Amino acid sequence: MPFAIRGLRRLAALSLLCLAVACGREQQTETTAPEQPDRLTLAAVGFDALPGWGADDPRKAFDAFLRSCTRMAGLPADRPMGDLREFGSAGRWQAICREAAAAKPADAAAARRFFEDRFRPWRAANGDEAEGLFTGYYEPELRGSRTRQGPYTIPLMKRPPDLVTVDLGAFRDSLKGERIAGRIVDGALRPYADRAAIETGALDGRGLELLWVDDPVAAFFLHIQGSGRVVLPDGGAVRVGYAAQNGHRYFAVGRDLIERGAVAKEDMSLQAIRDWMRANPDEAPALMRRNPSYVFFRELSGEGPIGAQGAPLTPGRSLAVDPRFVPYGVPVWLDADHPLTDDRPIRRLLVAQDTGGAIRGPVRGDLFWGAGAEAEAAAGRMKSRGGYYLLLPK
Repeated sequence: MPFAIRGLRRLAALSLLCLAVACGREQQTETTAPEQPDRLTLAAVGFDALPGWGADDPRKAFDAFLRSCTRMAGLPADRPMGDLREFGSAGRWQAICREAAAAKPADAAAARRFFEDRFRPWRAANGDEAEGLFTGYYEPELRGSRTRQGPYTIPLMKRPPDLVTVDLGAFRDSLKGERIAGRIVDGALRPYADRAAIETGALDGRGLELLWVDDPVAAFFLHIQGSGRVVLPDGGAVRVGYAAQNGHRYFAVGRDLIERGAVAKEDMSLQAIRDWMRANPDEAPALMRRNPSYVFFRELSGEGPIGAQGAPLTPGRSLAVDPRFVPYGVPVWLDADHPLTDDRPIRRLLVAQDTGGAIRGPVRGDLFWGAGAEAEAAAGRMKSRGGYYLLLPK
């Protein structure tokens, strides 16, 4: 998860699947063969190898790409965009972005030609394995208030001033993409309060409450998604997004329900977990506190939600990826199973614009579905097998 919104998640895109199963690899036993390290491999193909390429209307993806271009504009021109030479330099991407800003595709065919003229597709794989897992996330809507009153008793917290976030990759190349958070005590970084401690008052009295909502279950899922909308009593709405996380590892609460036999593995989804929590209100707080990870929020203005790249996300066209392997701003052609129908696969052009704590690996993605009931239904059930192709500059 996803996750997500983190904006969305810099944890933004914790995937909903991670509510159900452990998103990391299973621990090895003595009889398990050693796992091969994750390794992105690329194989050049033509656009005719992309399933459904000619049937998609990529104009929304083109607009999403333009939004990513505004974030890439400030990069040093000679900076490599990724670890592999096929990704090219930031300057090459900036040149394509200038051409995109001048282009005004009048129809789907013109938008397709823009990408065909400037990019070459590469089939992505993890070593020799081209199939991976694709999940979904969405922007939830909650009811809340700017003050604690009536039913609004569950706080959404702002980032505490003493929370320190460390990018471990800045200290060691082998830790690229890894982060840790905590607080400084006697000159040393110590773990921050976990979810249980925070929910039982560890941060009370510090004025960190950003908003108050009326539903602890909805607040929990907002933490998973990393961003959302809070509708106020007067009918107005506030968009909130990820500001920071307490540094504790995410625990998949759905896994707990599966292990105790409360929900069958094949029936597991966001909706199944929520239904169980609603039906078991006395046990729900303890289940939620099994997940020590806790997200802090900030109020967003303008377009949103915002992905980890810093660009507003586009429903159905923004993808959360593992930035250790796929740089933000890269167009991605997805070919994966649809979560709601067996006869209509997801085959469309997306843009890598977000990440999440659960999005790990060279062939792994979390699709942003947008807001509303339909987006929630698709995101909550998405645990699709599929693959993708990266569009990289010619």
